Amino acid sequence: MDQRLETYLAKQDIYELCCRYMRGLDRLDASLMLDQFWEDGWCEFGIHNSDPAAFIEFAMSALQGHAANQHLIGNSLIDIEGDEAFGEIYFQAYHKVPTDDGHEDLIISGRYLDRYEKREGIWKFAYRSELVDWSRTSPTNDLYFELAPDGLRGARSDDAVYLRDNRRRP
Repeated sequence: MDQRLETYLAKQDIYELCCRYMRGLDRLDASLMLDQFWEDGWCEFGIHNSDPAAFIEFAMSALQGHAANQHLIGNSLIDIEGDEAFGEIYFQAYHKVPTDDGHEDLIISGRYLDRYEKREGIWKFAYRSELVDWSRTSPTNDLYFELAPDGLRGARSDDAVYLRDNRRRP
């Protein structure tokens, strides 16, 4: 296969790996997140540094009490070096956090600095770190939900993304 095509396919595999990681965070799907890491991987977030299983347990516990989360991927620069790759993945993470007065919106923006390994044809995280570039906290203002009370809403582990039949027109 042409080297450029192989590189492109590797980058696409890694990008989808990052997307599945984000879905795992938002849907509180620990097993989906764990599947994205090699067992001997390492997570370095400053506030928590550990093997993937312990980090995911920490993340699930931290997000469990939030009313909602949404993690978005921005710029994705991935350098392929054989069966190893290095990535800088920009992110924005929204957290709707309960307070004594209602909720606050916490937005965190930064970059993941990753190392990926391809083993037996599969790319996974070997190392993931999170660098925070900025954050903002403000009181929640959810007028949308008042204006569109019948709008479809996202959920956690029972989110519609896990259903396929509901996407077929009756």
